[in-house]
Amino acid sequence: MRIAHLSDLHLLDLEGAVPYRLFNKRLTGYANLRLRRGHKHKPEPVTLAVQRLADLAVDHLVVTGDVSNLALEREFDRVRALLEGAVGLSADQISLVPGNHDVYTRGSVKKGRFAEWFSRYMTSDVHDIGAEGGFPFVRLRGPAAIIGLSTAVSRPPFVASGQLGKRQIAALERVLAHPEVKARTPVILQHHPLHNPASYTKTALEGLWDAQGEIRALRDVARGLLLHGHWHRRVRKPQITERGSIEVIGATSASLLHEDASKMAGFNVYEIDDSGAIGEVTTFCFDAGARGFNQVGLPRTA
Repeated sequence: MRIAHLSDLHLLDLEGAVPYRLFNKRLTGYANLRLRRGHKHKPEPVTLAVQRLADLAVDHLVVTGDVSNLALEREFDRVRALLEGAVGLSADQISLVPGNHDVYTRGSVKKGRFAEWFSRYMTSDVHDIGAEGGFPFVRLRGPAAIIGLSTAVSRPPFVASGQLGKRQIAALERVLAHPEVKARTPVILQHHPLHNPASYTKTALEGLWDAQGEIRALRDVARGLLLHGHWHRRVRKPQITERGSIEVIGATSASLLHEDASKMAGFNVYEIDDSGAIGEVTTFCFDAGARGFNQVGLPRTA
């Protein structure tokens, strides 16, 4: 099984965003786009990545959040149109979880906007796990059990941290104990990384507040993948469990133009064989001059 991993698309579309809708947290986000992000995040690498995936014969596409910038309807429209035309895959072959930008305001959360636009990519094949709010969802695909989690929480301006919550962590434990999941290799999707920064302040502002609770929930996993975004850089770090280890792998932003190759736009591809063993991990880095992608190494952190 070949799984492609995109993250942090950050597709911006302000058409129809009347001024009063920017007079909330979006105002700081909009300023950030104009002063810092606007010249770095571009839609072209995302479009070209989707086209490149078609040549790679992937079986499943996973997207680990921040598909939008400001959680506006037009942004979600752009993402949905992209996915519907992506690599010839059906909704059953695409799995998606939200990032903090996808729940950017309390209004977008209250209206359930992300779920309204993308529920077809978050259906579950396991229903007896006591999930709340649609998470975790479980999609049983060949040798893999794709598990979608939501770390996305609407925060005050300048705070981008995530949280799973006790109920979702408890449900994750039930998922991992489910016979259909135990018979497969778990592929866990979430936006925020499992491993937090060393700085307490940076963790409070950008990290996953209850990462230790999730680590405890993963203690009986012998092998698996945990895929994330959020940091906008390629990174690979194992999480040792009581029975083995999980490969925790982050994808960079699919739209980010950056001079640092570890952050330059791109995507990852993972292979899982019929026995459930995790095989080759391939990373693709955008070449702006050639308007294509080159294979690069994936940095490993101890």
